Amino acid sequence: MTPQAPLAGLRVLDFGQYIAAPGAGQNLADLGADVIKVEGPGGDQARHIGAFGEAMVLANNRGKRSIAVDLRTAGGAAVLRDLLGTADAVLHNFRHGVDRRLGLDPATLLAAHPRLVCGTVTGFGTRGPSATRVGLDIAAQAEFGVMELTGEPDGPPQRVGFAVADVLAAQALTSGVLAALLARERTGCGTHVETSLMEAMVHAQSSTWVERRLSGTEPTRRGNGQALAAPAADLVRTGDGGWIVLSAYLPAKFRALCEAIGRPELPDDPRFATNDARVRNRPALLAALHDALGRRTRPEALRLLREAGVVSGAVRRFAELVDDADLAASGLITAVGGDGRTAYTAPGAPFSLGGERHPCGRPAPAAGEHTRELLAELGRPPAEIGGLLRSGAVAAPGAAEAAESAAEPAESAAASTE
Repeated sequence: MTPQAPLAGLRVLDFGQYIAAPGAGQNLADLGADVIKVEGPGGDQARHIGAFGEAMVLANNRGKRSIAVDLRTAGGAAVLRDLLGTADAVLHNFRHGVDRRLGLDPATLLAAHPRLVCGTVTGFGTRGPSATRVGLDIAAQAEFGVMELTGEPDGPPQRVGFAVADVLAAQALTSGVLAALLARERTGCGTHVETSLMEAMVHAQSSTWVERRLSGTEPTRRGNGQALAAPAADLVRTGDGGWIVLSAYLPAKFRALCEAIGRPELPDDPRFATNDARVRNRPALLAALHDALGRRTRPEALRLLREAGVVSGAVRRFAELVDDADLAASGLITAVGGDGRTAYTAPGAPFSLGGERHPCGRPAPAAGEHTRELLAELGRPPAEIGGLLRSGAVAAPGAAEAAESAAEPAESAAASTE
């Protein structure tokens, strides 16, 4: 018998846009929660920016149902009140202050629903001078050290190649909401879980933060290679034009590396005898590694290093991941969609429970796809549902009113992060 999903029976209302809050909602859906994506009549803003946004929607909203509600209408506000009465948690990434205008700020929600867990993400927190700034991933990467540390020493700062601040904020929000739900089981009381792109970025660099205090030097852009260890995360080109990274800074590992590449004398060379010496003489060390490994193909070099117990890895393109045996064996990548829907593959939850993975479930929904279904669950009769659709208080695919509302740049129900 398949064990019950950990969050089965819990309902989450997800008002999120783009990645940070929707990513947390998807994590909770992967754990079995009934996650309702609450959208304005025009849907998540990401639905309107082409393939870039479509990828965000498909990748961060699996397993959810969608209801489209216009909170500016009396009917829409009434639907929201009914939904809140069924919810265990609410997620959003509205800009600070927008949630208050919509009646979705934690103070208002907790006053009406004391057992509710309110999870919020902002760009820069809600207590400092940047509380009301619009926050996007790239601003957090720029302002909190990531871009300054990414790239070559003589090149410009670079962003990480994916929305790292959004993704880490989603993970932070997930952790906080799970902790709050557990605490509620003990105390009976809900609470506000708050995080930001800023906090996610700085927390992810905890080691760098402490390293700066210990070393007394400012972290700088170094390209590849760790600042205080060598060889560590260093890049070497192989004879077939491939690239590998390797680390062997512990004394025994460095000696094993030197023996594997046919240079057993290097550990006794004063330039390389200690980690500190190797850091000071990294260019000479890398020249020796390039000379030895550059005569081999990438597979040959990796086999040599792995047999010697040296940590190493191939620098691979996404196309090479498709046939990766370890990734396939993990069960992480799964197919979603089909049955008349666009089929695609996507990573599921990055863990298993009891040796089993929770199935990814339904694909990301269309905006308002489950409006009628959810209204029926709230006890609204068909005639009333039809009236709400005709009035524009709610929207659903196939309704002319929904198409007209979608063309409006509305700020309703999560239609704005500003």
